[in-house]
Amino acid sequence: MEYKGFDVDFLIALAQKAGDAIMEIYSREFSVETKDDRSPLTEADKKSNDVILKGLKEKYPTTPFISEETKLTPYTERKSWNTFWLIDPLDGTKEFIKKNGEFTVNIALIENGVPMIGVVYVPAQGKTYYGVSGKGSFKLEDRYAKPVLMENKEHYGDKHKVIVVGSRSHMDENTMAFVEQLKVSGKEVEFSSSGSSLKFCLVAEGKADVYPRFAPTMEWDTGAAHGVVLYAGKNVFDRNTGQPLKYNKENLLNPFFIVE
Repeated sequence: MEYKGFDVDFLIALAQKAGDAIMEIYSREFSVETKDDRSPLTEADKKSNDVILKGLKEKYPTTPFISEETKLTPYTERKSWNTFWLIDPLDGTKEFIKKNGEFTVNIALIENGVPMIGVVYVPAQGKTYYGVSGKGSFKLEDRYAKPVLMENKEHYGDKHKVIVVGSRSHMDENTMAFVEQLKVSGKEVEFSSSGSSLKFCLVAEGKADVYPRFAPTMEWDTGAAHGVVLYAGKNVFDRNTGQPLKYNKENLLNPFFIVE
């Protein structure tokens, strides 16, 4: 499968290769550093980043990139980028450290601020989720499985029972208030927790109906998974403006959002 000359199967294989590097470290003892923003960093974050960037630079040497683990290109230069890679080599580092399996490899192709391709690989589960503009969103249960089309077009507002997915590591008062408001409106609410960009994927495949995120995230945390939910029939909306999230802003911090 391709999008404008970009090979989706190559991107899936690259995410899986990065996942293999992560799992080699996951299976043994590893050290944890603390970055300037106090978030954790492991050897696995760095190794995954190396694998992804090596692969992308070899196959698509003229396409620029933004990655969580690589120094950011100044906005004066990147604001002119129409197409670029947006990478989170290991989303859910806290989940990786806890060894609960809920961490992901994320590669997105962004075009004019919108995800056109999103690949999310779950190394500890062997699952791959991907969405491609004009093609749809798909799930691979393992590397040898046939792709299964994912569609979830029913809005949570039209359902009596609503499954809300939230963060395993970042529960907050605003999210609890969102759940309570649903209950007040007469809905039966079930709350499910998960780590990393997996929450988007649960919405894409219909295992959850809505994901409210009222805590800080960066563009690389959401780009690939946004592509997965987008082409499954959902979107990611700024909580305050109601507009879809856009990428390659001067400040890469996302606004609070709702995946619905």
